Amino acid sequence: MTVSFQAKYGPWALITGASRGMGAEFARQCAERGLNTILVATNAELLQTRADSIIKGYGVEVRTIVLDLSREDFLQAITPVTTSLEIGLLINNAGLSKISPFLNLSEDELVKQLHINARAGLILTRHFARKMVARKRGGIIFLSSGSALSGTAYSANYAGTKAYNLILAESLWYELKPYGVDVLGFMAGSTKTPGWDANSPRPDWFVKVMDVKTTVSEALHTLGKRPSLIAGKSNRLGYFFMGRMLSRAQAIRIVSVSMDKMFGPFGKDI
Repeated sequence: MTVSFQAKYGPWALITGASRGMGAEFARQCAERGLNTILVATNAELLQTRADSIIKGYGVEVRTIVLDLSREDFLQAITPVTTSLEIGLLINNAGLSKISPFLNLSEDELVKQLHINARAGLILTRHFARKMVARKRGGIIFLSSGSALSGTAYSANYAGTKAYNLILAESLWYELKPYGVDVLGFMAGSTKTPGWDANSPRPDWFVKVMDVKTTVSEALHTLGKRPSLIAGKSNRLGYFFMGRMLSRAQAIRIVSVSMDKMFGPFGKDI
């Protein structure tokens, strides 16, 4: 007997970073699958626009939480909204990306990135996974990145946070599976989003930029089928080649040179 997406991961999905980009698309596609959605982001106006669009388009319930996930006490702001709801799907999508030489970033910027990209997902997962385990069903998606697979110059801290997300997700995939909870580490790769555009990338042959609808659809389709996935067939092929055919140093060099071409040059920026 096939269990529907709604029955397995409903009735509510909580998506962080949900006001635009992949987070907004995750919210839309979850609603399309019949899930009520809780949208978390910092921009109140964008968040309400997204909520109105989902309600109008899919007739599901939507709650919004205007919140900076870098706050030490962010969970205290989420709990009052979610206590009476059954969260069947958690999507740890919120992320802060800043392309820059590491030493050009302030300590505050780096720590905020660490908190939003990694700490928030850790805390949310521990909080909601306990309830999912008790119900014997649920799903959790961690947004990772291809940069999790090798060192990535000019994106060092970001890559480190995404490597953390990937390994945490893959580990929990095994731990929580016996309790009916599916976990996925999803390496989104380069996807056409406002965050991607904000870094003003230049075209590069090595990087294939994906459409956000396709990227998100791959993630939701893969949840429950494997512990992790790199989005896009060409991306999977590229990273397979680098992982099997190149030394670690060669792989890092190729990725980092590509970053320099797309976003740099950074050679004398420090």
